[in-house]
Amino acid sequence: MEDFRARKRRGERITALTAYDYPTARLLDESGIDIILVGDSLGMVVLGYPDTTLVSFEEMLHHTRAAARGVKRALLVADLSIGTYDTPEMAVANAGRLVEAGAAAVKLEGGASHVGQIEAIVRAGIPLMAHIGMLPQSVREEGGYKVKGRSAAEAERLVADAQAVEKAGAFSVVLEIVAPEAARQITARLPIPTIGIGSGNDCDGQILVTHDLIGLYPWFTPKFVSPAVHVAEDIRRAARIFTERTRSR
Repeated sequence: MEDFRARKRRGERITALTAYDYPTARLLDESGIDIILVGDSLGMVVLGYPDTTLVSFEEMLHHTRAAARGVKRALLVADLSIGTYDTPEMAVANAGRLVEAGAAAVKLEGGASHVGQIEAIVRAGIPLMAHIGMLPQSVREEGGYKVKGRSAAEAERLVADAQAVEKAGAFSVVLEIVAPEAARQITARLPIPTIGIGSGNDCDGQILVTHDLIGLYPWFTPKFVSPAVHVAEDIRRAARIFTERTRSR
């Protein structure tokens, strides 16, 4: 994981996208992406859940195994789903299961409040990516997806969270929907890379849900995403062509 610190020092930007199956993971790996995340965002874009809080750990293991079969060079990171890291002991046990499923590293949500879990996972020899800012697993308590770090006080709390997870051993930290100025401050103060999603351009890298990037989930697109292509319409068009061909014999 020292390579990621070195890349930050050299000013090299880090790229990350999500994958939940073999072909997507293989295509991303072949494209040169640095990090592939098997995120619990699969709950919405693959399984049709309203949010990530319904994703089971067995589902995470299933999709991690599938994605792992397609990855040869990128770093494959898998999410610890909700309720799987309530204690350090649980966190280590379940992180180990994700590694057994093919992950090279794991990610969990939470800052200073989860230092014990992060330290325990790192002590067990499992690389850990932290995640602060908007925490999707807490969306129901939060009442929606809200920008974090707009006020000076909230920005300082995020800085403290980031420094806490770095000290605990995280090799990088995702900043989700963090106000750009707060994200800039965090990035400037940390020796480990920040990976932004909806957090401005000053992070050390960027991550997106692949379905958002390629327009494969057209029913909702986050405000901070500009799809590079629109695969959903291509799928609809292909299905219509198939239907017309079949009906016309």
